[in-house]
Amino acid sequence: MDLQLRERVYVVTGGARGLGRATVERLVVEGARVVVSGRSAASLAAAQDSLGDAVTTVVADNADPATPGRLIAAARERWGRLDGALVSVGGPPPGPVTAATDEQWTSAFHSVFLGAVRLCREIGAELGDGGSLALVLSSSVRAPIADLAISNGLRPGLAMVAKTLADELGPRGVRVNGLLPGRIATERIDELDAATGDAAASRARAIATIPLGRYGEPEEFGRVAAFLLSPAASFVSGVMLPVDGGMLRVL
Repeated sequence: MDLQLRERVYVVTGGARGLGRATVERLVVEGARVVVSGRSAASLAAAQDSLGDAVTTVVADNADPATPGRLIAAARERWGRLDGALVSVGGPPPGPVTAATDEQWTSAFHSVFLGAVRLCREIGAELGDGGSLALVLSSSVRAPIADLAISNGLRPGLAMVAKTLADELGPRGVRVNGLLPGRIATERIDELDAATGDAAASRARAIATIPLGRYGEPEEFGRVAAFLLSPAASFVSGVMLPVDGGMLRVL
């Protein structure tokens, strides 16, 4: 299938590693150009070296109010257009509600929630007919994940913001969707498994809940994200799409 991405320009936050990086790689394969942001200059430099002139990088924190403007400017200065964005951020720290501090909640709110809202609001205002926004959320939008209280608290609210923004931007021809990754083999999932004290046992327990019987690969997520951003998904908006091997037990 031709995703019709050639010469289109996207912003991908958190795009130097994990699910964001997998999406950048797929977008580039399909002919798109990508502004990749992240907080680590070293990780961004590695991405630039690997992907070449198809990407440009910006060291930026989603929690910084100046970040959306900088990313929009980078796209327009380099390629003269902007067609959409994938908003991805690192997960907040694990732990139960009873142990999470006010400082942890506040920090996660600014980076995971408010930063994503601000990016979608400001980038969405720049997009014309055919534009597309997608948020990397979590299966916790539909079912809580043990020991991830902060994520469980913030992700469902972001999903509702995305659904509301789809209503608001739809009349201009701009689509907004969310992606709900399950257990996909990224560094973040490795860290969560290791934090249990027995990574192998944690992985085995998780796999037992996945009908496909394995963790997903980042490139499997990247293909879905690229499709959802692309004109090939031109009548898909306001959707929260699981990419989880069938793990979620709700429709």
